[in-house]
Amino acid sequence: MACFDVYANPGSHATTTPYLLDVQSDLLDVLDSRMVIPLRSFEHFPKVKLPGRLIPVVTIKDQDFLLETPKMGAIPRRLLTIPVLSLRDMQSEITNALDFLFHGY
Repeated sequence: MACFDVYANPGSHATTTPYLLDVQSDLLDVLDSRMVIPLRSFEHFPKVKLPGRLIPVVTIKDQDFLLETPKMGAIPRRLLTIPVLSLRDMQSEITNALDFLFHGY
């Protein structure tokens, strides 16, 4: 498994949140869980002013998704099967969102 890989959401909210972004360090592959951030369909997100630094927009297959950083959580790694794509090219934005969530900057 690789940090910044995107996986199909195997959970019950896959209709509105079809993807999960793995944000856990590759050095921790021995753990049986992975930290993921939900990628929620932009069209299913409440129409409110969003803090773009905390919840950046990600485009996958020509569709916009919001990186719901505040809803990050751990799931069993066995639920993450084949990666759909990698968001490594957005590493800076993703790391900034995590820093903002945990440190306020």
